[in-house]
Amino acid sequence: MHPLSDLFRQLGLPDDVRSIDQFITAHSPLRDDIELVDAPFWTDAQRAFLKESGLPP
Repeated sequence: MHPLSDLFRQLGLPDDVRSIDQFITAHSPLRDDIELVDAPFWTDAQRAFLKESGLPP
């Protein structure tokens, strides 16, 4: 188990609690027909990182 801030840091996103909360608020809820890794708000590099990390669908 790793803190959510670690994931945000690895994705190159601000990793403080307020920024994480703002990101989640801005991008949720995700439609049921969209997998998290396919969400439109990721950059190509972020999407590739998520896919390579083995994030479950």
